[in-house]
Amino acid sequence: MTTAIDSNALTTLGLSVRQNREAKAELGQKDFLTLMTAQLQHQDPFKPMENGEFLGQIAQFSTVSGIEALNSSFASLSSSLQSNQSLQAAQLVGRGVLIPATTAVVQAGDGMSGAADLPVSGNGVVEVLDSAGQVLQTLDLGTQPAGLSYFNWDGLDRSGNAAPTGSYQFRARVGNGSSAQSAEMLLVGGVSSVSLGSNGIQLNLPGMDPVSFSAVRQIL
Repeated sequence: MTTAIDSNALTTLGLSVRQNREAKAELGQKDFLTLMTAQLQHQDPFKPMENGEFLGQIAQFSTVSGIEALNSSFASLSSSLQSNQSLQAAQLVGRGVLIPATTAVVQAGDGMSGAADLPVSGNGVVEVLDSAGQVLQTLDLGTQPAGLSYFNWDGLDRSGNAAPTGSYQFRARVGNGSSAQSAEMLLVGGVSSVSLGSNGIQLNLPGMDPVSFSAVRQIL
C-alpha cells in the first residue's frame, strides 16, 4: 500500500524532497540581473564597482540580448522567405523555364530551344553534338549584340534527317577563327515537379539534370 507523503511534513522534520530539474544551458535575463544584484550586495565597500564597469556589464548584456533577438528575427524571416519560394516554385510545374544547361535528352522528331549568353557582340553560332561528340548540326545566329541570343533546333541533322532519340550536347561561341569566344548555354526545359531538400528548392525537368530554383533565368 502506497501512502502519500506531505512535503510540508518532511520539511518540518528537517528533510526535503529532491526534485529533478533540468540544468539550464545558458543564463537568461532574470539570471543575469540576479547575479549582478548579488555582486553589488557583496562587493567590498572599500573597493566598490566602478561606474564604468557597471555600465559596461549592462551594455554587454544588452548587446547579447539584442543579438539573440536579431537572430530570432532572421530565422523567422528565412523561414518565411523559404515558404514563399516553395510556393512560387510549385507554381512552375507544367511551365517551361530557361536554365543553364549543356545537355538534354531529345526525343526523335522533337527539337530543342534555348539561348546563348554572348559575352560580346559578334557572330553567334550554336553547335549540336551527338553522344559520340560529333557535330550533328550547326546553327548560325548571325551578328548579335552581347547578351541572350535565342535559337531553335528543329531536331534535324545536316542532311535534313530527324535525329534519333538520345542525349545531345549544345555549345555556343561568338566570333570567328582565333577571336572566337565560348558562350554560356541555356536550354528550355519543362518543370515536372519540385523537390525540397538540403540543397534547397530543386526543379525536376525530364531529360535534364535537376536545377536550383535560383538558377532559372526566364519563365516561359
